[in-house]
This record gives sequence, structure tokens and C-alpha cells, in this order.
Amino acid sequence: MKQFILVFIGGGFGSALRFLIGKWLNSSETGIPYGTFAANILGSLLIGIILGIAAKNDSLTQNQTLLLATGFCGGFTTFSTFAYENHVFLKSGDFMNFAIYTIGSFIVGFLAVFLGMYLVKA
Repeated sequence: MKQFILVFIGGGFGSALRFLIGKWLNSSETGIPYGTFAANILGSLLIGIILGIAAKNDSLTQNQTLLLATGFCGGFTTFSTFAYENHVFLKSGDFMNFAIYTIGSFIVGFLAVFLGMYLVKA
């Protein structure tokens, strides 16, 4: 039950922060979801750092990893919103932004995880 509560609390904080970033950065004028992109990339970097620290020297407990990686990063990043925003691009015929957003999110997201893990090792 304790682990469930840790994930719940971390997820709540992550989701609330993602909401604020989306409100601040998503553009209603252009429809480009800068906030979702920023949250997903920053969350990828954070999970790389967190799991890198956890793997490097066991300095994080399982509960701390659940709170930070599973809870916070899981709530902060969002695949469902990413998928919906891509649906909107496709529905409106905006294939260029669809391609840039999708490919950019995957490539930069993966690189952010690797960068996070590399920063911990350095």
C-alpha cells in the first residue's frame, strides 16, 4: 500500500506540473503543443538521471525510485496527449507538423534519456 501511495503522490505532482507547463507553452494560435513536447523531453531527461543514479550506486531506494521515476515522471510525461495531438494534426491535414512533432519527440526523447544517464556516469 505504501508503494501505491508513493506512485500516487509522485504522479499527482507530475501531472499538475505538466498541466501548468501545457497552459504556459501550448500555443492556441498555431496549435503546436510546445508544452507537451517540453514535458515529455524534460521527463525523459529526468528519468534517465533518476534511473542512472539508481543503477550507478544504489543511492536511491526502491520507494524513492517509485516516487520519482514511476510516479513523478510517469505523471509528468504523457503518451496519450501526444497521441491525441498527433490525431489533431492528421485530422486537420497538417502532415508537416505531424511528422516534425512525432519524429522530433521520439528522437529527442530517446536522446534525453541517454543524456540523463550519461550525465550521471560523468
